[in-house]
Amino acid sequence: MSNRSAAIALVRRGPTGVAEVLIVHFGGPLWAKKDAGAWGLPKGLIEAGEDPLTAARREFQEETGSAAPEGPATPLGEVTQKSGKKVIAFGLVGDFDVTKLKSNELEIEYPARSGKRITIPEIDRAEWASLERAKVAINPAQVPLVEKALKLV
Repeated sequence: MSNRSAAIALVRRGPTGVAEVLIVHFGGPLWAKKDAGAWGLPKGLIEAGEDPLTAARREFQEETGSAAPEGPATPLGEVTQKSGKKVIAFGLVGDFDVTKLKSNELEIEYPARSGKRITIPEIDRAEWASLERAKVAINPAQVPLVEKALKLV
């Protein structure tokens, strides 16, 4: 199993003129009441032999319910999170209506080791965030990717 994920850093110029990045909040009971560190870029595992940009676009669709905007994708580099997972990201300029979020669902055992299975959305909400907000909300390793992406707008 791969420990590499691919992400889309979707950026736009917000209504107040500030550059913003789309961030998503992890679904399920473990994350429900958490904010700091409970958000990230839409991302997911790169399948064996899969092109990272193709994986990033697929994962964006799965996690948001919408295709990533067309247009040139700018490679932003790769970071390693504290868990050891590597994340490669691509910046795209575009828009997304956060009220239309429709994430895929997954089944988990909850509570842990209980034998009880529940179905949860992988992502339960999305928001447009300034760099300052993103720095607080997302996995700290992803911040350099966001900083690079925000330079696209």
